[in-house]
Amino acid sequence: MNKISRQLSGAELSAVGSKFVVRNAQLSDLKDLHDLASQFSLLNLPADKKVLTEKIERSVASFAGELVKKEAEYLFVLEDLETESVVGSSLILAKHGTDDVPHYYFKIVKRNRFSDDLGIGFIHQVLQLKEDVDGPTEIGGLLIDRSYRRRPEKLGKQISLSRFVYMGMFPQEFESRVLCELTPPLGEGGRSEFWEALGRRFTGLPYQEADLISQRNKEFISSLFPEEDIYLALLDSRARLVLGRVGQETRPAQHLLESIGFSYLQEVDPFDGGPHYGCALNEISIVKSGRWVNVAAPSERPLFDRQALIGIKRGGEYRATLSAIHRGETEIELPQGTRRALQLETGEKIFSSEV
Repeated sequence: MNKISRQLSGAELSAVGSKFVVRNAQLSDLKDLHDLASQFSLLNLPADKKVLTEKIERSVASFAGELVKKEAEYLFVLEDLETESVVGSSLILAKHGTDDVPHYYFKIVKRNRFSDDLGIGFIHQVLQLKEDVDGPTEIGGLLIDRSYRRRPEKLGKQISLSRFVYMGMFPQEFESRVLCELTPPLGEGGRSEFWEALGRRFTGLPYQEADLISQRNKEFISSLFPEEDIYLALLDSRARLVLGRVGQETRPAQHLLESIGFSYLQEVDPFDGGPHYGCALNEISIVKSGRWVNVAAPSERPLFDRQALIGIKRGGEYRATLSAIHRGETEIELPQGTRRALQLETGEKIFSSEV
């Protein structure tokens, strides 16, 4: 029995997959998604019904295999099966950085400077603006309804990791590198000290306006941002303090990513200085340990001794959940609640990744 399984009793293990399911978003989820997004301020999942409708439509087409990689965007929702309401979300941008819409970031490098005459030297951190037109897959849009946080089902973990289950099932739909841009500490009203010290001086734009414009047009970044190295010693202390750091509310997401193989890339967002974390797709533990198995017939006295994320796709419909399992060589037995939640039949092929 693994560490996570030991935290739950046998009855709890059997029930864990019966209350919530992760699935691809549908237009019928628009109201719930809008209500959820209204609790937060995410640029890649805003509380704007027009934008959300476009994202859902793009996601439906992506899951159906109708879009090429550079256009595909997969939007996942977490459904409470008892209330039939959406209480969480996450998304995948299949490719972030193309010829049409490059991916911009600051690379942090070190510069050694030494004076023989004075006998003193300094190691400076320097920002270098980079442009990537053959970018990685990016994950984002992670939201959990505030009233559902800190539940024993670990819903944030479910909606976040279920994305990687899908990547493990269909790796050809994604890039070999996966990126996540984490939110840094922000001040009152979403003020970015890093932007005020750098970006605003070169663009004249407020932080939120610049970040919003960049969602649809990034030309001004290459045109207005400095091409030369930027020494951090020239920025004020408040900007240096937040550079590459993770905000308080984002730390659980950071720790979860680190636990499955992600690490800090020494890269930051050019707007708010938030850190970029990344990992090779085939090195993400959920992908690396995942395997295709068949659903075993229910036994009279099942022994559920492990826990896994289970995913299945039928046509353009994807469903996943966290479940107790009993693993065999080519089959796994699942609780009745999990079979109902995912609408599984004996003998169906599913993707399983133990956590």
